[in-house]
Amino acid sequence: MTTRPSAFPGEKAADALNQLRQASPLVHCMTNDVVQSITANVLLALGASPAMVIDSREAAQFSAISSALLVNVGTLTDSRAQSMLAAIHAANNAGKPWVLDPVAVGALSWRSEFCQEIIRLRPAAIRGNASEIMALSGLAASGRGVDSADTSLAALPAAQSLALQIGAIVAVTGEIDYICYGENTCAVSGGDALMTKVVGTGCALSAVVAAFVSLPGDRLSNVAAACRVMSCAGEIASQEAKGPGSFQPAFLDALYSLDAKRLTAKNFRVGEL
Repeated sequence: MTTRPSAFPGEKAADALNQLRQASPLVHCMTNDVVQSITANVLLALGASPAMVIDSREAAQFSAISSALLVNVGTLTDSRAQSMLAAIHAANNAGKPWVLDPVAVGALSWRSEFCQEIIRLRPAAIRGNASEIMALSGLAASGRGVDSADTSLAALPAAQSLALQIGAIVAVTGEIDYICYGENTCAVSGGDALMTKVVGTGCALSAVVAAFVSLPGDRLSNVAAACRVMSCAGEIASQEAKGPGSFQPAFLDALYSLDAKRLTAKNFRVGEL
């Protein structure tokens, strides 16, 4: 039975962002080729340190010394899959959290099988769109690669079920983001449609989730804070941007200048269940 989510308070997001800026976590981003630049810039704007180490001869060594590992399967290859496995095992052995972004799972068979394999290796969190989360949980989903044809609300039961199955935080993102740990769920609204017109905002969010899960404290709250930070910056940037071309620099500026006043400026709405 789906538990009604509570709205995530902006005060908690502000506290977590302050912690992140003080800690400046080093995030090992094994991410797809299309989004490496925006991912690095988003992490830098927030105060984290990004690194993209892919080769199997270095990936395991680097994940052990990083604060957190991101595994994004957007441009998966056989050699990259082997590097990801090595990095995941090294992160687990070193007690470092890792985050999965299951890009296009359900649309393509090999990556779907690979993600089903690695979720057994105890990710700290999974961040995906509705179709990806539904497919990863074993439910039928409608999607076209990275484009979800399902709503985050429709995927909420799948997210809660998946979180229970693997013991990880599951964030299903969309117009409203739902962050689950079993049936404990909170909701983050906000953002702007322009975020879907710029390549890499979702993938960058997964890297931000990795940065936030490296922080001490409640992991569900930290993942929700990552979602709220990104959605709030999207709202601010959309007020200044004229279109996708001007949105990206405005978004980075918004992340860089984000503060408690902005994060707590309005009440959050929660979708009807």
